[in-house]
Amino acid sequence: MEKSRTYHRKKIVIAFFLCVLLFAGLTVRVSYLMIFRSEHYSQMAQDLHQRERRIKAKRGRILDSTGAVLADNRTVCTISVIHNQIRDPENVIRVLAQELNLTEESVRKRVEKVSSIEKIKSNVPKETGDAIRAYRLEGVKVDEDYKRYYPYGTLASKVLGFTGADNQGILALESSYEEYLKGKEGIILETTDARGVEIVEMGEERVEPQSGDDLVLSMDVNIQQYATQLADQVRKAKEAQSVSILVMRPDNGEILAMADVPEYDLNDPFTLPQQVPEEEQQDALNRMWRNACINDTYEPGSAFKIITASAALEEGVVTEEDTFSCPGFIVVDDRRIRCAKVQGHGTETFVQGTMNSCNPVFITVGLRLGVDRFYHYFEQFGLLRKTGVDLPGEAGTIMHKKENMGNVELATVSFGQSFQITPIQLAATVSSLINGGKRITPHFGVCTISEGGRLTHVFSYPAEKTVVSERTSERLRAILFQVVENGGGKNGRVEGYRVGGKTATSETLPRGTGKYIASFLGFAPAEDPKVLALCIIRQPTGMYYGGQIAAPVIRQLFENILPYLDEREYTEGNAD
Repeated sequence: MEKSRTYHRKKIVIAFFLCVLLFAGLTVRVSYLMIFRSEHYSQMAQDLHQRERRIKAKRGRILDSTGAVLADNRTVCTISVIHNQIRDPENVIRVLAQELNLTEESVRKRVEKVSSIEKIKSNVPKETGDAIRAYRLEGVKVDEDYKRYYPYGTLASKVLGFTGADNQGILALESSYEEYLKGKEGIILETTDARGVEIVEMGEERVEPQSGDDLVLSMDVNIQQYATQLADQVRKAKEAQSVSILVMRPDNGEILAMADVPEYDLNDPFTLPQQVPEEEQQDALNRMWRNACINDTYEPGSAFKIITASAALEEGVVTEEDTFSCPGFIVVDDRRIRCAKVQGHGTETFVQGTMNSCNPVFITVGLRLGVDRFYHYFEQFGLLRKTGVDLPGEAGTIMHKKENMGNVELATVSFGQSFQITPIQLAATVSSLINGGKRITPHFGVCTISEGGRLTHVFSYPAEKTVVSERTSERLRAILFQVVENGGGKNGRVEGYRVGGKTATSETLPRGTGKYIASFLGFAPAEDPKVLALCIIRQPTGMYYGGQIAAPVIRQLFENILPYLDEREYTEGNAD
C-alpha cells in the first residue's frame, strides 16, 4: 500500500516538473516572438490590411542612329474599382459606362464583383482619366501609366515590333531588348480596415517605378524612309506580292535599313488590311507581322554565285583568266541543265562568265570543287548556322545533307538553286566575303542609355574567324565590279561611284507556276565597301529579271544614300 502511494507521488512530481518545463518553454518562445520578432509579425499584421496597386514603369524609347525617336510613350490611365469602398454603385456604373464608352452591363459585372480590386479599363486617354477623377467617386481608382506610341506609324514595323496590353514587348526589337526597355514597376500601398475600406488618414505608401533604358539602333531613319518608299513604289508598279530592301555596313554588320513592304501600322497592329473570317484572323495577323528578311527562306539564284566564286578562288580551282565554253547547256550525269542564254555564251573567261551569270561556268567550277570541299566552304562561310541577328524568329538554311549530295545537287547548288537561305544570311555572308574575309554578325542594337542620358550598356559583335583571305576578297570585289560596270548588273551603276554587285532571278516552288523572285545585291565603293544593299522583288508581274527590275532599285537607292553617307561620315569624322 505504501509502495503504491510512493509511486503515485512520484508520478505527480514528474508531471508537475513537466508542466513547469512546458510553461517555461512557452514563456521563452513568447518572449522571443514579442521581443526579437515583433517587427516581423507587426509587418505581417499590417500587410493583412494593405492593398497593393502596381505602377507601370516608363518603357525605354527606341532611337535611330541620328537620335530620332522611333518608339515613345504616351501617358494613359488604368481605371479600377474597389468593391468595399463603393458607396453609390449605380452612380459609379453610370459615370464609368459613359466616360469609358462601355455598356452599363459590362461595367456592372465588374463593380458588383466582390474582389480586392477590379480593373475596368486600361490604356484610357489621360484626358478621360482626369475627367473621371474629377467626379471624386468613392471606390474608383485612376492610376496613370504608359502606352507605347510610334511617331512614324508603319515605318520599320517589322523591325521595331510592338507591345502588349501590359506594355511588354511582343515582336521584333521590342521583344529582343525587353530586358533593357521594360524598366521596373512601382507600387502603391494603401491601408484598409478589416472590411477592406481604405483608412484615408493613413495615406498611401509609394515605391516609384524605375524607367527603362533607351535603346539606340544602327538604323538611320532617313535611309529607312527612302528604302521603304522605293520598295513600295516597285511593289505597286510591278504588282508584286512583296518587296524587301536591306541596307547594311559590310565591315561591322550594322543594319542601316530593313524595309519589307507591305508594312503595318504599329499604333494599330491588330487591324488587318482586309476582312477575313474570324477563325483565320490570327494566321492573317501572323503573316502581316512576318519579316521576310529574317523569317522566310528563298532560293537565292545567281546571287549565290558570289559564294561559289569565293570558294573556288580561295581553293585555287579557278582563276580569272580560265576559259570555259558555253553552248547554252551542260550535261551533269544524266541531266541536261540549261543556261539562261539558250543559244549559249560561247568561249568566255571566268570573269566574263560571272558578268554573263553563266550557269555552265559555275556548274563546272562547282564540280571542280567537289562535294567535300564545297560543303566545307558552305560551313566555313557560316551558311549552315543562323546569323545571330538581334531579331527573333530567324529561319535557318534549308540545305541538302552532305551524304545526299551528288553531282546534280552540287551543280544546282553552285548556281543558287535546290536549297534555300534567308535574305539576311545572304547579305551577311556576302559582307564577310567582300570586307576582307571576316564573318560579321548583322545587328541593330548599338547601346542603351538611361533616362538621364548616361551610357548604360554597349553591345559588342566581334568579327569571327577569317572565312577567306584578304587576297581572295580583293579579287572577288574586282570581279563583281566588272559585273556592274560591263555585265548583267549594269542597271545598278551609279555615276561617280564604283559599284559591285550581282543580279539574280529564281523561280518559286513548285516549278512551272510562272512565278519568280527577282533580286540584286550591290555594294559601294567596290574597292573598299562601306555599304551593301539587297533588293528582293517577290512574284512581280511582267518582266521578272533581277537585272532589269531589281538593279535599278538599288541604283536609285545608292544615288540618294551614298552622298548622304559621305556627308555623314565627314561630319562624324570632324566631330571626333
